[in-house]
Amino acid sequence: MSGALDRELRKRVIASQRQEITEYVIYSKLAESAKDEENRRTLKKLADDELDHYNIWKSLTGEDVKPKSSTVRKHMLYARLFGLTFSLKLMENGEKKAEKFYQTLSEQVPQALAVVDDETKHENQLVELINEERLKYVSAIVLGLNDALVELTGALAGFTFALQDAKLVAMTGLITGIAASLSMGSSEYLSTKSEGGEKSPRKAATYTTIAYILTVFALVVPFIVLNWIYLSLLVSIASGILVLFVFTFYISVAKSLPFRRRFLETASISLGVAALTFMLGLLVRVFFGLEI
Repeated sequence: MSGALDRELRKRVIASQRQEITEYVIYSKLAESAKDEENRRTLKKLADDELDHYNIWKSLTGEDVKPKSSTVRKHMLYARLFGLTFSLKLMENGEKKAEKFYQTLSEQVPQALAVVDDETKHENQLVELINEERLKYVSAIVLGLNDALVELTGALAGFTFALQDAKLVAMTGLITGIAASLSMGSSEYLSTKSEGGEKSPRKAATYTTIAYILTVFALVVPFIVLNWIYLSLLVSIASGILVLFVFTFYISVAKSLPFRRRFLETASISLGVAALTFMLGLLVRVFFGLEI
């Protein structure tokens, strides 16, 4: 069977074979580290499917190939930093690209159809079964992060022009941000409690508060570290956009949502509010004749 493949096609099949054995190792390692029993069974099933695919390609090439260790390490790191679902969805996106090749290959190698069927019918369904707590509270995290970005970016812009002192802006921003995070966490607690459902009000409030406070520190640190106040503001806004970019990318992958539109929409709102409050700070400073 291996002799029926031409050189270029054989090269691509071996690449697919390596991808399947790499994903088998990743799923197996994730299954070993999974605490939830249902997640462990799901990951084990995913690993078994990838091993079956590997054996299909091996029957064509007649070769054993080793997994790509760098890819294994990368996805294990993603799973630790961003959670299980993010890592799995990222792999799923890569598999969608491979499916086009499998469809083309099936014209010459009918066995490829079995791989395509598994990829489209089984793995997507199995990934959706992964039970991960943090995704249940995504709305609480989004609330804390977006609210901090919009409110505090604008407030820092206003403080910058009104106060003209980086350390004073940092102190005012920290007090404002931490107070707002506690207020927002309390509101999320009451909101979640009034809704009922399976979400814990305490956990929802905790996720909202932590997301808010972390964003506050990301925005305020430039004013503490840097001496030039306007450079501090620019770096603060850039930090906010970076936080927004990373989190929007995470949500887009984990929830299979469009990235570009969500990121541009939220970034536009944050920057728009910052520009308006920057002008407000200028007007307040001129109106009250402040010189600090």
